[in-house]
Amino acid sequence: MDKNTIAGLVLIFAIFLGFSLYNSNKLKKSHDSAVERADSLYNKGQLEAARTEYRKALQYKPGSPESVEKVNEINAILQPQVASDTTAQNRNVADIIRQEDKTVITAEPQTDPLMLTGDFASAYTGTQDFITLSNSKLELKVSTKGGRIYSARLKEYFTFDSRPVILFDGDSTVFGFNFFTNDNRGIRTNDLYFTPYETEGYIDASTEQGKAVLRLYADESSYIEYTYTIEPDSYMIGFDVRFIDMGSKIAANLSTLIFDWQAYIPQMEKGRQNENNYTQIKYKHYQDEFDGFRERSQKEFEEAEIPTKLRWVAFKDQFFSTVLIAEENFSNGIVSMTNLDESTKYLKLFTSELGLQYDPGSTTSYDLKLYIGPNHVSTLQEYGYNLNELVFLGRNVIRFINRYVIITLFNWLNNFIGNYGLIILILTLIIKLVLFPLTFKSFQSQAKMKVLKPMVDEINKKFPKKEDAMKKQQATMDLYKRAGVSPLGGCLPMALQMPILFAMFRFFPTSIELRQEGFLWAADLSTYDSIIDLPFTIPMYGDHVSLFTLLMTVSTILTMKLNSPAQTGQEQMPGMKMMMYMMPIMFMLILNNYSSGLTYYYFLANIITFGQNMLSKRFINDEEVLKKLESGKKTPKKKSSFQKRLEEAARQRGYRPKK
Repeated sequence: MDKNTIAGLVLIFAIFLGFSLYNSNKLKKSHDSAVERADSLYNKGQLEAARTEYRKALQYKPGSPESVEKVNEINAILQPQVASDTTAQNRNVADIIRQEDKTVITAEPQTDPLMLTGDFASAYTGTQDFITLSNSKLELKVSTKGGRIYSARLKEYFTFDSRPVILFDGDSTVFGFNFFTNDNRGIRTNDLYFTPYETEGYIDASTEQGKAVLRLYADESSYIEYTYTIEPDSYMIGFDVRFIDMGSKIAANLSTLIFDWQAYIPQMEKGRQNENNYTQIKYKHYQDEFDGFRERSQKEFEEAEIPTKLRWVAFKDQFFSTVLIAEENFSNGIVSMTNLDESTKYLKLFTSELGLQYDPGSTTSYDLKLYIGPNHVSTLQEYGYNLNELVFLGRNVIRFINRYVIITLFNWLNNFIGNYGLIILILTLIIKLVLFPLTFKSFQSQAKMKVLKPMVDEINKKFPKKEDAMKKQQATMDLYKRAGVSPLGGCLPMALQMPILFAMFRFFPTSIELRQEGFLWAADLSTYDSIIDLPFTIPMYGDHVSLFTLLMTVSTILTMKLNSPAQTGQEQMPGMKMMMYMMPIMFMLILNNYSSGLTYYYFLANIITFGQNMLSKRFINDEEVLKKLESGKKTPKKKSSFQKRLEEAARQRGYRPKK
């Protein structure tokens, strides 16, 4: 690598850093400009226009407390009617997080007095009561307000700071239908009060099926019915919806109902950055591919309009997911993701608007399901619907290696060993032993190249001129051939091992088995290990020092130095020495916030490779290599196709070999 290449890499890094700073500054200016316009409109009494500008400011800086307070204040003044545009209401920022006390702002809906005389009039007022459904794995609280699941707790798991794992909780969650009545009044079932039907306040499903039924009455004979069904030892919840005699109540021109689902995703792991990287919306096309927003995306806001049928939509965290499944299909959908400020206890706000075909007959039914549980490959696979796709293990070869090799070995070892640090150690040993023939071939090639180094130097002295480059190359290739050495012999075997390294990069950060499993000084192998917490944050690196990452970096430099051209007898390219140190340091900066299980594996792999290298040297006999070279001189040389192409290229340049 020459100076120009190094300068180019430095320039690219500088441009990337400059663009990031420029983009951040641009977002700040756009936010401040929107707030300035909004304040001006507010002072002039133009409240509708001011609210629009405050909402625009929140797109540039989600969770800004000043803008949220202004929006809520204007909402209270204007008292928006429920019949206003449903799309605007779905994306209303009334449930934005307050940063000062880290609670959720919930604007109570303002009731339109006209609604008290129409359909669903009795459902606009009521008392919020709760029905609890419980089995060995889940505890669900269903609220009579909205008939929605108010909170969902996973009994077998806890957060990094020993709190219960609650995937969503509180009035910030939206879960219900939006539609218009036949007299053009907008209905949001999420804001109306349901009535329990033959349902008790606590339903124990630890030994048998439990069921909760809630009804939203338009009149005595017309209602919407939600039925939640929970089975023993299951993460899957049945969610059946029936529209009974609603044909005369719902607008006759509606062929699709919108199911509105929104939730704030709380932080549950120690490494916020790492958890945020794997927290996204995913969805499965009906009888088609799995899709969703890209993991590790740095966008503040993303939205996708899906015009085709969907099987399910998932609000996915690093290790847990809530998935809404349609037994038939959702006709279409719109999903969005908003990144939230780091000062809050929430990572992201997810929203979805899912279309369901509506037949204005006497009864319309929807067979829906909810998976509320861990992102564990085997568990997800048991429930079908291709839910196992939620655990991203890479694509093509990488996915195959993870699914059928790494996970199989990992689960097998887990049957006999309870310590995950030891499991990773044995897993690494098995992988390195299987790959040892390739590794040994690489070491063997490097050792032979070192033996041939003096002869290569003689060839270089014999052809010092640039115009003799082809002659020098031919002579060098002839030497390698007689010695039985391939120039690619050291690179190709190592390249074939790269898929394993990439597979591990995908496996460890998404492996729930490592969650909260400690080893040595690492309290949790699924997140970073910190031996020193810094009082400041270093860009790209973080606010802590990970010992496994440091050990990985040192061992990488040691291994690279051992296998460097200078050690194997090859000519070292300019700049390679700098690159030998630059690359491990770059990986140290990147992986400092990643899973300590991953950096622990890379450290073990480096140490084992170092040991295999030292062991392999005992099997390389320099005299045998030289003896083979001498015998090759006496054997008539047969030209390879590659050598023939070199000679043809030389003839085209005017070179004629001496006979």
